[in-house]
Amino acid sequence: MAGLASLISYPTLLAVGLPPIAANVTNSVGLLASGAGSAAGSRLELRGQGRRILRQSLFALLGGTTGAVLLLNTTSAVFELIVPALIALAAAVLLFRDQLRGWYTKPKARFAQPPLGLAIFLIGIYGGYFGAAAGVLMLAVMSMSVVEPLAVTNAVKSVVLGASNAAAAVLYAVIAPVHWTAAAILGVGCLIGSWIGPALVRRTPERPLRFVIAIAALGLAGYLWHDAVTT
Repeated sequence: MAGLASLISYPTLLAVGLPPIAANVTNSVGLLASGAGSAAGSRLELRGQGRRILRQSLFALLGGTTGAVLLLNTTSAVFELIVPALIALAAAVLLFRDQLRGWYTKPKARFAQPPLGLAIFLIGIYGGYFGAAAGVLMLAVMSMSVVEPLAVTNAVKSVVLGASNAAAAVLYAVIAPVHWTAAAILGVGCLIGSWIGPALVRRTPERPLRFVIAIAALGLAGYLWHDAVTT
């Protein structure tokens, strides 16, 4: 529905015994199916969004490649400490979206605003580096920068983030410790969930959905931080 799959799938991969980096790259490969399923299920919301998606996907693609390279050169200990802070940041952006969007869209403040393309590139790096909850951060930034129904923003987010995931997954498939059985099973679930997710988003009140996403992200951040400092 909104990038929440990874909030469950990543801890699950850890729970069944995969090391953190192996769980992360496996998660990223499995999540490739989400982009395809979301595009198929969001045809209504994606009408007329072609140019926007193409432009933003280019930034995400470059970011995803950069993030994957960074991950493959990062130690597991550093990775485990960085990730909770990134997820908590995404949750905060979603919780304070309206205030941030008011600042971002205020004409007199335009000089102080980071370009949306740069933000997508940075999130693409995050997505390539750590797939879990990247959708939450992308949704937060996109919804802050434009006034439109959440269902449309969510659909565009899923396709754009798919470009970041694809770039990272190609590298992971070649040189990273992907658990292919887990990736395949996760991919099937992501395909089904992302296909029916947009229909659920259309029927779900926007504000409660946004807060549920943010609270889930904070819960994951707390879980991963506790796990990192106690192991």
